[in-house]
Amino acid sequence: MSILKDVLAELLAMFAADARLSAGILASVLAAVLLIDLTDLPPLAGGALLLAGCILVLVLSVRREARRRAPKS
Repeated sequence: MSILKDVLAELLAMFAADARLSAGILASVLAAVLLIDLTDLPPLAGGALLLAGCILVLVLSVRREARRRAPKS
């Protein structure tokens, strides 16, 4: 039981460590789901939208972290 508790604690810490990244990915998933369910968008196009959204969120997260770690001049 201790191992399961440790794994769950690590997963929670992983998602809480970068809340913006987690929120952005969840927003991308939600947007893709809503567009597929509420419109006549084919699932393949929704998948492409999901991929593009996740890549965009990842790039923005990496850029933000790189700026944070850049030496101040």
